[in-house]
Amino acid sequence: MTTEERVEYVTYRLHSAHLTYDAAKVLAENGFWNSAVNRLYYAVFYAVNAFLVLNEVQTKSHSATKSQFSFLFVKTGRFDKKYGRLLAQLFDWRQKGDYENIFDYDQESVEPLFEPVYDMIREIEKEVNNIIKQR
Repeated sequence: MTTEERVEYVTYRLHSAHLTYDAAKVLAENGFWNSAVNRLYYAVFYAVNAFLVLNEVQTKSHSATKSQFSFLFVKTGRFDKKYGRLLAQLFDWRQKGDYENIFDYDQESVEPLFEPVYDMIREIEKEVNNIIKQR
């Protein structure tokens, strides 16, 4: 992937993160809490994936994406530990909400996720923009 292609991909993924976050809000407004958790996870996943791609880190699974982000960028202090914890929580909650039988999230558990998810996307976006400006 050329630098130009990489930047184009990253821009697309960050745009997808914002659209997916907006979809989570619509789902939550209509009481679809498990689906909102799914979309919140994917919003963060798309942003993290964009950051990893920009830094030429290749992953082949969601679990590897989570692990590489944590190992390379949270444990080193580049991103606050709260973002590593948020990604791990959303990963687990999405799995539980999507695949466990008879499990439903509720407004009380899901609404507090929106602000930290938005903050994480914005923080990743800020780091991406700094890297692109330096190139």
